[in-house]
Amino acid sequence: MRNRLEIEHYTVDDYRQWEGDWELIDGVAYAMSPSPAFAHQSVAMQIALQLGDGLEDCPHCQALYEIDVEFSQDTVVRPDVLVIGYQPQNDRLTRAPDLIFEIVSGHDARAARRDEVIKFQLYRDEGVGHYVLVYPQSHKAKVYRLIDGDYRKVGDFSAETHRFDLSKCSIDFDFSRLWRRKDQANIDNAS
Repeated sequence: MRNRLEIEHYTVDDYRQWEGDWELIDGVAYAMSPSPAFAHQSVAMQIALQLGDGLEDCPHCQALYEIDVEFSQDTVVRPDVLVIGYQPQNDRLTRAPDLIFEIVSGHDARAARRDEVIKFQLYRDEGVGHYVLVYPQSHKAKVYRLIDGDYRKVGDFSAETHRFDLSKCSIDFDFSRLWRRKDQANIDNAS
């Protein structure tokens, strides 16, 4: 008798045929939330702009925004912002990025768990050198660095600058820039 609770296992080939926004981790399909909220998009854009500016003189590294990363035949994720230090083959990312930023939603516990637990383990196991969890509601970012195959917490950042030593270059990242627009809007609204 067949187990009724058997979980279906999908591959990248299946994933490429789906409509809508999905991620695939170890063969399990995860529906992505509807289009990110304004605060999420605003912070993601600030991250991407700052990384793009900081990497402008590096001929090897580039920042990318919401692009699929195919880690294996049954795992495809779409980080919010990432940095690669290599030229992709066939216009697909199939190797670990140097740096990934995920913006954690305070309104979706399942999506938050995916970023904090499932992707944390996945990115560690795939060799992503730096992982940053960004919490827009609390103006905080948790920075992790891969050391000897495990993520070690570098610290919590809010208004500080942190230097990311990537495989091909280094970049100084000012976390206070992520919240400036929101803080200015709050000041303007209070006036």
